[in-house]
Amino acid sequence: MKLSIICLLVTFSFLCKAQPDLSTYLPTSFEYNDQIPTPKSILGYQPGEWHVSHDQMVFFMRSMANASPRILLDEYGFTYENRPLIHAIISHPDNLARIDEIKRKRKEMADPAKNVDAANEPIVVWIGPSVHGNEASGVNSVLVTTYFLAAAQGKEIDDILRNTVIIVEGSFNPDGMNRFASWVNSHKSLSKPNPDPQDLEHNEAWPRARTNHYWFDLNRDWLPVQHPESQARIKKLHDWKPNVVTDHHEMGSNSTFFFQPGIESRQNPLIPKTVWDLTGKIGEYHVQALDSIGELYYTKESFDEFYFGYGSTYPDITGAIGILFEQGSTRGHAQNTDNGLRSFSDGVRNHFNAAISTIRGSHALRQELHSHLSNFYKNSISAANADPIKGYVFGGSKDKAKVAELIRILNNHKITVNKLGNNLNFSGTAFKSSDSYIVQLAQAEYRVAKTIFETEKSFQDSLFYDVSSWTFPLSMGIPFAPISSRSFNSSLLGEPIESMEIDGKLIGGKSKYAYAFEITGYYAHRALYSILSKKLRAKVATEPFSYGAKNFDFGTIIIPVKDQKLSTDDIASLMEKVAEVNAIEIHTIATGYTSNVNL
Repeated sequence: MKLSIICLLVTFSFLCKAQPDLSTYLPTSFEYNDQIPTPKSILGYQPGEWHVSHDQMVFFMRSMANASPRILLDEYGFTYENRPLIHAIISHPDNLARIDEIKRKRKEMADPAKNVDAANEPIVVWIGPSVHGNEASGVNSVLVTTYFLAAAQGKEIDDILRNTVIIVEGSFNPDGMNRFASWVNSHKSLSKPNPDPQDLEHNEAWPRARTNHYWFDLNRDWLPVQHPESQARIKKLHDWKPNVVTDHHEMGSNSTFFFQPGIESRQNPLIPKTVWDLTGKIGEYHVQALDSIGELYYTKESFDEFYFGYGSTYPDITGAIGILFEQGSTRGHAQNTDNGLRSFSDGVRNHFNAAISTIRGSHALRQELHSHLSNFYKNSISAANADPIKGYVFGGSKDKAKVAELIRILNNHKITVNKLGNNLNFSGTAFKSSDSYIVQLAQAEYRVAKTIFETEKSFQDSLFYDVSSWTFPLSMGIPFAPISSRSFNSSLLGEPIESMEIDGKLIGGKSKYAYAFEITGYYAHRALYSILSKKLRAKVATEPFSYGAKNFDFGTIIIPVKDQKLSTDDIASLMEKVAEVNAIEIHTIATGYTSNVNL
């Protein structure tokens, strides 16, 4: 109880401090509510003076939500390191009071079968900072953006908030963000920032902080959705169906500021032309904002919109407008560049201005953005009907876990998957209704389904930023085939399926000699780790061999029973459990004399 009182007093003392000078960032055309705490009153420093850590960001967001009737807080998931994924939902209090109704209407707008009058409905703008943890000016600008939207007063902001719901993300990559904040804050020169690019502050140790806990680049994971950050975010994106999603990054220190559109010839053909047009119209507001502060910038000269795993491209095939921003990085608190001394606060200011110009532009284009969202999904059905490919069949894999994983990915993207209604045969590959599935393209998420399965081999522009091929069943080794209009009929569509039950088994019962399983299953390595974690010895077959009717390939894992730390009965129980949990077949081996041994 005493601790709680102390915490309240400390927080209250922060809130009661005099409002610090935020003129570095804030437009002077607004008045600000002095009852709303500033970033410095909560954190003890001005944005840009230090790099905000994730725990500080969470504290800041919670403090702002407690202080402002314009903010609802949503904690919607956790990272590998158990950091909360958190965003502020900011709008007029009248909108927040009916937020569930707004979300319901937005889903109806994205339903091709429905016609919704959205003229008086707010648009949704999602501000997404720093999916790369060491591109930190974006995530630090969130402090200023959130404060501005909570505290600014006047007719313009009132009109924006009445007609806009703004989702301000705390961080797309909390684990990487926190790793970088720890590095640069602990290596900062306290008397005066050292701008020398060779200083240790600007050269973080490998593996650096771009990635998440497992060193994966989350800006490649919007489509594969393999990591908890991406899975939670994609779920929220489809819950909201935003009109605009921003993606705030940093690039080389000697660069200026970039905003999309990028290079038109490097757009994926699945992206409608209206996305390019609306991105350009919103870009006019970036021009006004950056000109007003004298910032150098460029557009339409680099970056593509081809791979749909980026935060700026995935929204483009889900009814939104994805917008990439790139800021020349200080990789610390200050750095000498070809454009003079660049401070960290410069980057924070630029990303803040880009966020506000996005909101202003989106608000001005509200009716066009609403029409785009609705027409996008209606046109998806039209495009699917005109497509010579009507669907894709997949399955029949020896590894059921891989098939189950592909179904999970498809379901994450709100793609309907059906069991295969009848047996099919394509080019000698048999797809049985008992273990195969079908995705019909004539559905709302036509474009996402198409890009997951298609094998595009010709391009308008041969230059790519990086990823140029991602056909999922090929990468996962799952048999699949496109179904043309000649072969497709409704009888192929069995019942819809949201998940696939997978199970493994121990074949042959308890052994007194050994167990074996091939290392080809999706979860086979996890199975091996489970066995090794019990201090059991495992061996690897360096040649193919046969036992009974079963042929084992190179790399088969063999677990002998003799001279292990577990009893024969305990090993048998472990093998049964490992097989079941990891969806693999573990075989009992009764002898070391196999049928293809040469004496």
